[in-house]
Amino acid sequence: MKNFVEELKWRGMIQDIMPGTEEKLIEGPTAAYVGIDPTADSLHIGHMVSIMILKHFQECGHKPIALVGGATGMIGDPSGKSQERNLLDEETLNHNIACIKNQLSKFLDFESDAPNKAELVNNYDWMKDYGFLNFIRDIGKHITVNYMMAKDSVKMRLSNESREGMSFTEFSYQLLQGYDFLWLYENKNCRLEMGGSDQWGNITTGTELIRRMLGKTDAYALTCPLIRKADGKKFGKTEKGNIWLDPERTSPYEFYQFWLNVSDEEAAKYIKMFTDLTQEEIAKLEEEQAADPGLRPLQKRLAKEITTMVHSAADYEMAVEASQILFSNKANDILHKIDESTLLSVFEGVPQFEISKAKLEEGIPAISLLTDEAAVFPSKGEMKKMTQGGGVSINKEKLTDQNATISTSDLLNGKYILAQRGKKNYYLLIAK
Repeated sequence: MKNFVEELKWRGMIQDIMPGTEEKLIEGPTAAYVGIDPTADSLHIGHMVSIMILKHFQECGHKPIALVGGATGMIGDPSGKSQERNLLDEETLNHNIACIKNQLSKFLDFESDAPNKAELVNNYDWMKDYGFLNFIRDIGKHITVNYMMAKDSVKMRLSNESREGMSFTEFSYQLLQGYDFLWLYENKNCRLEMGGSDQWGNITTGTELIRRMLGKTDAYALTCPLIRKADGKKFGKTEKGNIWLDPERTSPYEFYQFWLNVSDEEAAKYIKMFTDLTQEEIAKLEEEQAADPGLRPLQKRLAKEITTMVHSAADYEMAVEASQILFSNKANDILHKIDESTLLSVFEGVPQFEISKAKLEEGIPAISLLTDEAAVFPSKGEMKKMTQGGGVSINKEKLTDQNATISTSDLLNGKYILAQRGKKNYYLLIAK
């Protein structure tokens, strides 16, 4: 067995760790869990640290448990939040949980016969029949209000003068999360809870509950740092929003581009956290980066490893090819090969024009298409002049005759034509 704590240390993935945790894990295979909030039907890269911790845990010979908070997701965790979140209904939660398990299965082994195969649990299963009076009598009496009030997540919300304070619903969250640890301790032999550093208060409530109710002191806590980008922005957020693991929400091309474009400082940190590469492999890449930063070997390898892990090798290859569209000699071949979402990702933000598919079926002279049907050029004279100078392309092929017929056979994905005026001006024509 690899030493899990040592593995996380060199990867920069430990923020806080309870004394005795490493010694407990060295004793032999142990079960640990991470809680995941099912407020969406996809994880995003803000979840990646917790997911990778579970992955490393399993690779070190231990049993990972992913707890999807079907019950606590109905309440909302106040940690790091300035407002109370919307509560979800049971049907939405069940859908989200099924989607999340499917994504987690790309990182964790749920299916093999290995004794440390991963397990997904839903705290709604043990909370749904637990009556309120029984819960506050059995569990609530063991944790004082003073203890709960001392938690940073609670103090922050109570000191926020821009709102009314904090509802009892949210105040009770740490007690429910603490009970999760107690239940897993008793029913799944789970001895460790892990999560982001903002969860330390909730996690230690669980260890305290186990100590007070069971008299046991072998429940442990470990947290990883919350990741922020070099500019201080929340990790996973861009101007467009979250970077999701679901290809329908964030295309593999966009996903790949996110990692390819991180700074050198971020790449050096992320490649340790978000890949399985060894210390030696990463050290070699860091040497290459130092020798010639312009080649960006860290970013390229990071983007390759994580895009392949989250999506597939084929999606990674397509993302690399799509990245070459603007510069490659084979751009026309690539354009006809990539899928619609990748095409739209590559040319997001370029001007768009709707054109008649019926007219394309009959065939349209290029000069009419790019002036009358779509105002790529303000006049036929200007287009003719630029075509003669070699400055007009259709689907990245130079247009040599302004009267060449453009038809449905030129459509990309049966719907699009990419027109180019000069070196940098692109236009997407959409046939309807």
